[in-house]
Amino acid sequence: MERAWIGIDAGKAAHHATAVDDHGRVIWSQRVVNDQAAIENLIAKGRDTALDVSWAIDLAGSPAALVIALLLSAEQRLVYVPGRTVHRMSGAFRGEGKTDAKDAWIIAETARMRRDLSALTLKPELIAELAVLTAHRADLTTDWTRTITRLRDYLTGTFPALEKVFNFAKRGPLILLSLYQTPEAIRHAGHEEITARLKERRARRATVLADKACAAAAAQTVELPGQRATARLVQQMADYLLDLHRRIQELDTEIAELFGQHPQAKIILSMPGMGPVLGAEFLAAVGDTRNFRDADHLAAFAGLAPVPRESGRKVGIMCRPKHYSRTLRRVFYMSALTSLKFDGPNREYFDRKRAEGRKPRQALIALARRRVDVLWALLRDSRCFQLAAPARAA
Repeated sequence: MERAWIGIDAGKAAHHATAVDDHGRVIWSQRVVNDQAAIENLIAKGRDTALDVSWAIDLAGSPAALVIALLLSAEQRLVYVPGRTVHRMSGAFRGEGKTDAKDAWIIAETARMRRDLSALTLKPELIAELAVLTAHRADLTTDWTRTITRLRDYLTGTFPALEKVFNFAKRGPLILLSLYQTPEAIRHAGHEEITARLKERRARRATVLADKACAAAAAQTVELPGQRATARLVQQMADYLLDLHRRIQELDTEIAELFGQHPQAKIILSMPGMGPVLGAEFLAAVGDTRNFRDADHLAAFAGLAPVPRESGRKVGIMCRPKHYSRTLRRVFYMSALTSLKFDGPNREYFDRKRAEGRKPRQALIALARRRVDVLWALLRDSRCFQLAAPARAA
């Protein structure tokens, strides 16, 4: 047989593979355990099926890591068919039933009919490590935000005077909460003891923290229901947040050191608003910018290129895309927002868009789109960002 397409419906314990020919007829279909020996036998069977074999898979995460690595190490052509695409394509085929075998067949048929699917490649070790570390950091920051929200809610119900005066995203107020959680405990300790214990824990502005805590305790003399149980939970969450803060800082240091080893790190860091963490997230999302033909394709992947939504008399309608990298969009959005803190071309471009009548969010998105072009050009030319020298007066 000249050519065949093999679709893999990936799973955690096992995968299902189905091979089809040029006319979409099923050649074979089988279940494969997620084991190296079984997958290698599947690859050998695929090679024996046709002279030219194309593989397709619907998952690129951890459950499919082994099969992807083995296929790519065997120099097999592999494309990625998103699960959303598989779900929509299933409506184009007969029957309403859903099985692993049918999903694998749909994946193979999709790969046979479409030529614009993204090819999967092995990531360099540095990029793979950055992807793992940045993903773990995103999980930690999510826990950080969720725990702070719950902490503030508990304090609002038992000690609202203290909740109002502190920003619990900072280390000092968290140290205070790990020591004192109720108005009675703060009044009993007194200003001097609180200041001394905060200094022992190396809290910044310990005297100011003690002043605010004592003022909040003096403003509330009544004990609210559930205060004792809530105080215990608040102390546990404060200790957890302090440990989480330390872990995030250590992870940021590790990411910065690893990111600095990339040959394009200096170019990325030269962009105003781009730091080591955002730069690492950019590399983890993009991998290699040579995978994109131009800046427009990179902007489309980041969700910063609007797509048309025209029908009938409705023409010229542009809308936000639905399929794009959320991580990459966040990188350009946050870096654009950070760049506005400083005077320069980014701030000038944002102000110009605001003067044209755009809302702040629209102007920020326009700035992020502009920054895609600039970063693309810098990486293409292997040069760092430099501000243009002011023109000399004649």
